[in-house]
Amino acid sequence: MPAKTIESHIACGECGSSDAKTVYEDDDGKRFWKCYSCEGTGQIGEGSAGNAAVPAKPVPGKYAAIPERDITADTARFYGITDNWREWCFPYVGGYKARLKAEKVFYSDGKPKGLFGQDRFPAGGKYVTLTEGEFDACAAYQMLGSRYPAVSIRRGAATAVQDVREAYEWLDSFDKVVICFDSDEKGQEAARKVAEIFSHKALITKLVKFKDANEYLSNQNAKEFVDAWWRSEAYTPDGIVQGSTLWDEINKPKRSADVMYPFEALNKLTYGIRKGELVMVTSGSGMGKTQFLRELAYQMIEKTEDNIGLMFLEESNTKTGIGLMSVAANIPFHLPDTVYTQEEYKDAFDRTLGTGRVYLFDHFGSSGIDNIVARVRFLAKACNCGFVFLDHISIVVSSQENGDERKALDEIMTKMRTLVQETGIALICVSHLKRPDGKGHEEGAFTSLAQLRGSGSIAQLSDIVLGLERNGQADDVLERNTTRFRVLKNRFCGITGPAGEALYNHETGRMLEKLEEAL
Repeated sequence: MPAKTIESHIACGECGSSDAKTVYEDDDGKRFWKCYSCEGTGQIGEGSAGNAAVPAKPVPGKYAAIPERDITADTARFYGITDNWREWCFPYVGGYKARLKAEKVFYSDGKPKGLFGQDRFPAGGKYVTLTEGEFDACAAYQMLGSRYPAVSIRRGAATAVQDVREAYEWLDSFDKVVICFDSDEKGQEAARKVAEIFSHKALITKLVKFKDANEYLSNQNAKEFVDAWWRSEAYTPDGIVQGSTLWDEINKPKRSADVMYPFEALNKLTYGIRKGELVMVTSGSGMGKTQFLRELAYQMIEKTEDNIGLMFLEESNTKTGIGLMSVAANIPFHLPDTVYTQEEYKDAFDRTLGTGRVYLFDHFGSSGIDNIVARVRFLAKACNCGFVFLDHISIVVSSQENGDERKALDEIMTKMRTLVQETGIALICVSHLKRPDGKGHEEGAFTSLAQLRGSGSIAQLSDIVLGLERNGQADDVLERNTTRFRVLKNRFCGITGPAGEALYNHETGRMLEKLEEAL
């Protein structure tokens, strides 16, 4: 870091600022400059006084070849570059920009504007090449056989967009704008930003062997530069992919489910559960959603090698764990009158929680949206969970202080959808329904997307929406314990409608499918 300031508030030849540049000297006597307008920096040669020694204005010399850069006399004359004992002078409309030969120090005279070389070519044509420096423009023009216009920005990569916008109409008059900036990170970032301005007209040249066009010329690699120029790639914004590049991806085997539901009729409509999906389970209160999730979680423990994340916000981790163990053992451990042995209890633990693959969330006092989203991300990335359960988003929304349920639901659904795409997990969520007119869900009313509570984003952002229906007030015992499944949305294949039934057995604590032959 420079130890002291030598001179400040001086002009910057890189960006044209009249007073943003400062020259520093460190403890070893080395001098550096920094422009606080364009953020440019550089080292000044030994013995130099920095900008304090720069002449008051450029002194145009004679037209001649520039052997240091392998620029011919014809090219230098065409662009109007003059050479004297001290500096090279580059003419612009409105003034000159100059560079000292002894060190990389730029300064200007008058008010240069536009692009270097712009006034040498008429508007319009097939190609124009845009480079990052004056010598690069000369080199590109020379290596391309003096056939196509080549110009450069005036003030470096940091202000490339501003320079280009000032010359937009002239550049836009060409069919294609070939952007040939330096191959370093700053140059390529500037190239992408400039390309966005011209969209479909923009081509970006990828320089691999050398940093810029002039280095190709100086190293006698004109042919390789020309080849790279002709291979310049059409610019496409981030997120846009040309269809012709997708054959290898499309030709892969069709994706199968990562795990099937434990209910065959449901699988016939959904083709199972895939990672990268957001599955929403919904019903009225007390319809067996939590038990349905336990069945799914145990299926994943049994049929996959993935870790499982369980965030059951309406019950303690102990109750969640015992519920999962009950499914594994076919024994309702949670009931006080259930008879079982310690061996059965321990075996159920070992097959579920004891596998080391199940992670639970201790949610006491911390169910805000950002906290829940952070915990889901932690389960996915730190705990390597392939499947995460969230029961239920309604309780998360109810904890928000602003009281706007619709806005809160939109927020959490958007964040969950983004999180699924980011992490690639399968996220199984629960949402409550609004009470329908007439017969309620506790009496077996049909579920529908229109009844999803509070916000259309639940339906819009979910891949699969499953409705659970049960008449919990029926006189008939079988009917009272039978849950109907209904696929309300199916982004994977579009098939929706009734998807079978399951009967809850109080003796085993299991929800088991009613097979068609038994219906």
